[in-house]
Amino acid sequence: MALASGQYMTAILIFVATYFVLAVGRFPGLRVDRTGAAIVGASLMVASGVLTFSEALAAVDWSTLVLLLGMMIVVANLRLSGFFRVVSAWVVQRAHGPRALLGGIVVVAGCLSALFVNDTMCLVLTPLVLEVTLALRRNPVPYLLAVAMASNAGSVATITGNPQNMMIGSLSKIPYPEFAMNLAPVAAISMAMTFVVIVLLYRREFRAESLETEGVLRVRVNQGLMFKSLLVAAAMAGFFFAGWPVAQTAIVAGAALLVTRRVKPEKVYHDIDWPLLALFAGLFIVVAGVEKSSLDEDLFRVARGLGLDRIWVMTGLAAVLSNLVSNVPAVLVFRPLMPQLTDPQTGWLTLAMASTLAGNLTLVASVANLIVVQRARREVAIGFWEYLRVGAPLTVLSLAAGALWLEWVR
Repeated sequence: MALASGQYMTAILIFVATYFVLAVGRFPGLRVDRTGAAIVGASLMVASGVLTFSEALAAVDWSTLVLLLGMMIVVANLRLSGFFRVVSAWVVQRAHGPRALLGGIVVVAGCLSALFVNDTMCLVLTPLVLEVTLALRRNPVPYLLAVAMASNAGSVATITGNPQNMMIGSLSKIPYPEFAMNLAPVAAISMAMTFVVIVLLYRREFRAESLETEGVLRVRVNQGLMFKSLLVAAAMAGFFFAGWPVAQTAIVAGAALLVTRRVKPEKVYHDIDWPLLALFAGLFIVVAGVEKSSLDEDLFRVARGLGLDRIWVMTGLAAVLSNLVSNVPAVLVFRPLMPQLTDPQTGWLTLAMASTLAGNLTLVASVANLIVVQRARREVAIGFWEYLRVGAPLTVLSLAAGALWLEWVR
């Protein structure tokens, strides 16, 4: 049902105000962060009559939230078991030089992010990398940059790699194996570029010399919990690639790990990013309110004029918007436009690639970047320009490689 003119303007104002806070991080003069803005915006869509309460509930893509929740529970159990520390220690023990250490970090961060969500990998790996590099008396900055940038790059590969990919997988209905087949090569290329760019820009750090890494990272594990967590995670990944429904598989895996005598549930719940789940729910409702207006039709006419059907155009627009308002909100802006494209599936894959790799551009372009900087801030400061001098060339190169790959395979 079309909105009255007053409600139309109300929907637009709520949408613009919400996305303004998403862009700047906080509402000026108030302690309203991005999650708060999404919740307030969603509430105003209902309070103003733009959406009924039933319409607001129906607007939430529960599959995305369920998938994200299930993955968070699985990752929490792996972390509590000591799995990530074991993997890190294995890499460190075999790194006989700075380049080998950097390469190991890139591979571990990228590959684990492809399966277990990039933000959580940054939370887990940052303190481990900081501990290792400080013990070895190395400059921690390039290695920490590798954690953030390789996590973003590797997460391109799969639907479970990052929150925006989860959303795209749910909205597009692209099967997990097909998504990975199209974008895993882009992730691999981007990870290789991450290694090369960091080595070139930090030549002094990566001059050939040996490292004494024995005993640098001590490991304590809960063997029973690790065995169970790895078994469940492997089964979950297998079902993903077999084409089983992703959200249902993830939440069943998470539920299986909650049945335990070994771990207090509060420890698992502590690792769940509840504000991110609330942010998603709120944004779904805000965008649904806009979709009741004619704004999405106006946007589509503009997009048509810009040539949104072309992979290079979609890549550029998605990268710019992702850096303005962050990648998850950017994906939702494109949502109403996708079904009207000539090839919606290619559009979704391009959006997943560009919105993720664009996160490497600046310090604030991705939550993963901010996690690394915040977790490391007591020991080392990574400034905006320090990050940009690596992120800018890496982003341009990886976006170009991603667009070229999709042009070729699609």
